[in-house]
Amino acid sequence: GSRRVYENPWISVREDQVIRPDGEPGIYGVVHYKNVAVGVLPVEDDHVYLVGQYRYPLGRYSWEIPEGGCPEDEDPLHAAQRELREETGFEAMRWRRLGETHLSNSVADEYGVWFLATGLVPGERQPDGTEVLGVRRVPLVEALEMTLDGRITDALSLLAITNYVLRRSGGEDVAAG
Repeated sequence: GSRRVYENPWISVREDQVIRPDGEPGIYGVVHYKNVAVGVLPVEDDHVYLVGQYRYPLGRYSWEIPEGGCPEDEDPLHAAQRELREETGFEAMRWRRLGETHLSNSVADEYGVWFLATGLVPGERQPDGTEVLGVRRVPLVEALEMTLDGRITDALSLLAITNYVLRRSGGEDVAAG
């Protein structure tokens, strides 16, 4: 059996009655995310742009790549373009999908994708009314150091930055679409 125990516009939580691997009855809680998580790694001249904001669930400020939610009926690339524009003001001339992940597959079905954005053209930021954002231009090597020393802990940001650096160090022309 399964029952919904909580729901809001972004998530729903259900509790399933299960038979555990040892044959005993048990419960399993599953968090369903109603949006795909999208992230953007904006790169310009061996620098990346990071967005900082207070993250309520963590109770602390977080530096991360621009990111947001993509409703089921929206193309993830379109959502990534929107998030980059809203959070940094940039438009990008070139886009490349770099990866995808399940963010916490032991208890949730949250799926995320990240994109590389290059050929950046500045514009005006348009943050959501719920966001107070800082934007920093950081050398790529410093952004990588931030993923290693704990200054960046956001999963999509860690994946996007390390994935990009590893591809480049392997000789891949990452910016090529």
